[in-house]
Amino acid sequence: MNRETAWRVFAGEYNDSTVEIKGTGEMTPSYVVTPLGAKINRLFLVGVLTDVENVSEQGELIRAHISDPTGVFTLYSGKFQQDATDKLSSIEVPAFVAVIGKTRTYTPEEGTVYVSVRPEKIMEVNAQIRDRWILETCQNTRDRIEAVMEAMKMTEKNVKELKKLGCSNELSEGIITALEKYENINLEKYVTLIHESLQYLIPGKKTLPVTTKTSKKEKKTSKEPVEEEPVEEAPVEEIKVETKEDEEEKKDSEENENNVLEIIKKLEGKDGASWDSITKKCEKTGLDKDSIEEALNSLMDKGLIYEPVLGTIKTT
Repeated sequence: MNRETAWRVFAGEYNDSTVEIKGTGEMTPSYVVTPLGAKINRLFLVGVLTDVENVSEQGELIRAHISDPTGVFTLYSGKFQQDATDKLSSIEVPAFVAVIGKTRTYTPEEGTVYVSVRPEKIMEVNAQIRDRWILETCQNTRDRIEAVMEAMKMTEKNVKELKKLGCSNELSEGIITALEKYENINLEKYVTLIHESLQYLIPGKKTLPVTTKTSKKEKKTSKEPVEEEPVEEAPVEEIKVETKEDEEEKKDSEENENNVLEIIKKLEGKDGASWDSITKKCEKTGLDKDSIEEALNSLMDKGLIYEPVLGTIKTT
């Protein structure tokens, strides 16, 4: 069984989740489905650890909070995650941390679901890594918004049609579930989350465009930022639809992804390959850093690679 992809989602999206797909067997994973269709068993988050406290008399269970630009993740860790529990207890707050963890839900009554995170691994990081996570999560959130918008236009909403647009199987399944279970998904809210997160990094500066794509593989990724409009002046309905196909760019992107994937396979050992070694090897083949990072992000979105620990890549 392949290990589940660690999704990058903001707290603002994750905490809005009220849909859970429960596993039917001992080895069958459970998932939390966000309003944007992220079908999450595991997630990767980076933010500021703001507090850690014991919530049991014996001190076997601790609760912690990690803040990102859109909200706060709640973590619960106990004796079954002893390494993570010890690490959380030893960090002096506030501190930048990176966490890989599993979804956790609490349902006090029917129709009410609270989500949290059960950490598997946690480590202290710096502000640069936090900022990179914010940028990557903005890009991933934008991709999900665009995919949901495309699904909303479909006469027959199904996984097969979404996969034709370049969505991964997991995202396609998640979006169909989200459209069935959530009423009136407020896409404008998540566009605003992206704008606010980028403003958090560069107050008063420029930000990424959010555009609807016809195919993820055909998407043009502009390195030139565009002037951000005030949120109230740029509702979701005004997002432009990219309809022109760029076959040459599509071919180049696919070739880059294949080359990067082959390099990872050659470099990875039992524990995977470091991000730096992959980048250096790829640069020797003529790829620039932007192309390498774009290929890595795309391969992660497709579930072909994952990041078991921060800075280490493995194939699935």
